[in-house]
Amino acid sequence: MGRQAKANAVVPLPVRDGVAPSYLWLDDNPPGGALAFLAAHFGDVGEAVWRDRMARGEVVDASGALLGPDSVLRRGMRIWYYRELDAETPIPFEEEILFRDDHLLVVDKPHFLPMTPGGRFLHETLLVRLKNKTGLTQLTPIHRLDRETAGVVIFSVREESRGAYQSLFQKRQVRKEYEALAAPLPALTFPLVRRSRMVEGKPFFRMQEVAGEPNSESVIDVIGAHGDTMLYRLQPHTGRKHQLRVHMAALGAPIINDSFYPDALPCKDDDFANPLKLLSRSIGFDDPLSGQARRFESLRTL
Repeated sequence: MGRQAKANAVVPLPVRDGVAPSYLWLDDNPPGGALAFLAAHFGDVGEAVWRDRMARGEVVDASGALLGPDSVLRRGMRIWYYRELDAETPIPFEEEILFRDDHLLVVDKPHFLPMTPGGRFLHETLLVRLKNKTGLTQLTPIHRLDRETAGVVIFSVREESRGAYQSLFQKRQVRKEYEALAAPLPALTFPLVRRSRMVEGKPFFRMQEVAGEPNSESVIDVIGAHGDTMLYRLQPHTGRKHQLRVHMAALGAPIINDSFYPDALPCKDDDFANPLKLLSRSIGFDDPLSGQARRFESLRTL
């Protein structure tokens, strides 16, 4: 599959409707022309679609030269194009910008909205929405939230200062606090620390705990009762995929409406009335440029 261009990459096609072009790197010398290769490589995109894209000048090489149906392809070439979807399900929830300066854009993400393009989502992603809303073409997420998770997420506005903020996350100098609704755990004493070794599980999109040296750590505490459930405060000290969801399920209190843990439920359409009850409540850190203490908090509730 093609890869989307990074914000700081030199690319021969401009950002279009908030979507950066994608590229495909050729590892060998494919037989036939560009049209035959692309139609074969992307089996779900027919020749007619690629022919139309070529006619519109939207398939080029790294120098920006147009590629036509009979263009010869060679090993080491990059083919640039725009990813397109015939139909995309609208996500009926809006993000909210919490803060913006010359270096950062802080956003309150709704449930169900993916961070970046992928799979069946392109325009209905937080990154593309924000590029269209702000005009910031270099916008790049510094960290990620699951599509199912809502709350505070931070984007870099410019390449020059991006590394300074990324290093905060790499060095674990960011204070992240989440909230979750789940069943009570009366047999446990809070706060507690959950440490475990997490690896990719089955199906491929899930994570699982296994024996071995821990590579994940979460601090879990109780905020208070919420009807028949409890509201928990979760502080991840590491950033493993689905970490909080896995840890809560392992304790015997999976987060409400979690379709992945403890068991993966059959695939179905999004149930917008029943979002995952997990919220990125706040993010805090000492700004690496100004030294100022910063804390951003979600306006959403569970």
